[in-house]
Amino acid sequence: MLYFASPAFLWLLLIVPLIPLVYGILRALRARRIRRFGDPALVRELMPSWSGAKGWVRAILLSLAWLAFTVGLARPQMGAKLKEHEAKGAEIMICLDVSNSMLAQDYSPSRLDRAKLAISRVVDKLAGDRIGLIIFAGTSFVQLPITTDYVSAKMFLGNIDTGSVPVQGTAIGEAVKTAMKSFSAQSDKSRAIIVITDGENHEDDAVDAARQAGELGIKVYTIGVGSVQGQPIPVEGGLLKDKDGNIVVTRLDEGTLRKMAEVSGGAYVHAGNEEFGLGPIVDDIKKMEAERYNSVVFEEYDELFMYFFAAALALFALEMLIGERKHRRSLFQ
Repeated sequence: MLYFASPAFLWLLLIVPLIPLVYGILRALRARRIRRFGDPALVRELMPSWSGAKGWVRAILLSLAWLAFTVGLARPQMGAKLKEHEAKGAEIMICLDVSNSMLAQDYSPSRLDRAKLAISRVVDKLAGDRIGLIIFAGTSFVQLPITTDYVSAKMFLGNIDTGSVPVQGTAIGEAVKTAMKSFSAQSDKSRAIIVITDGENHEDDAVDAARQAGELGIKVYTIGVGSVQGQPIPVEGGLLKDKDGNIVVTRLDEGTLRKMAEVSGGAYVHAGNEEFGLGPIVDDIKKMEAERYNSVVFEEYDELFMYFFAAALALFALEMLIGERKHRRSLFQ
């Protein structure tokens, strides 16, 4: 996989199409001046050695040279081989509620979008820790297995919405049990589950699932999203209503979330608009005994910039050698 160590230099590629464009404008202005001077055909007769085609060839060569030079500045690299890498940290499984109630807008722009933003910011701060992502509603599944690939974590996170789980509802207990099975075989110490939900559990015994996690040495941290007063759920065409035509109001169930954290040795945080609560929880997890684990990663990148610089130098030299004059002698004279 190609990787750029200094990708900011790639902005200079915007200059590439400007070179032939500017040359074309200069050619047009030159033609206009010639027409003012006299008959263009007569002027061409007076300059038999000038070649218009070579000018375009030089412009194209200069564009290609700048292209190669810019790519070289960006330092393209390629992973030479896979290497086993030993790291030290915790394993964190995040369980994210994607039920319809997470569309409520007591957070801006919605509960779900605010939670995704908070997870993304936390991922940016991780170093050495492994992270996994489980999404749940009426059922749950692993969206991202436990990994240190934070780029993939953010990519998967961006694709999540309330349609990611086809079965609606809120099965928090099942999500916790899925997370318990998703830790790596190497891990038996620094394991934590973070549940982000409004706490309206309709399907199972979430507290019992958290207790089972605690018995295995896995702490369950819960983040309550929403307000106790409740909010309606926006849907296409208005607000979500029940079968009797009444507007459905989703309320935060703090009681269940507090009990889950208590029986597992974790902690409960009520998410705020400014401080969502993930940061302090991850800081607390980092205080746990760090675990050593092995992972396979790309290392020892091959530098490719010198090839692009060599190509740029050759193209620049060729551009200067061509000139704009026609050859006076044919090849067979």
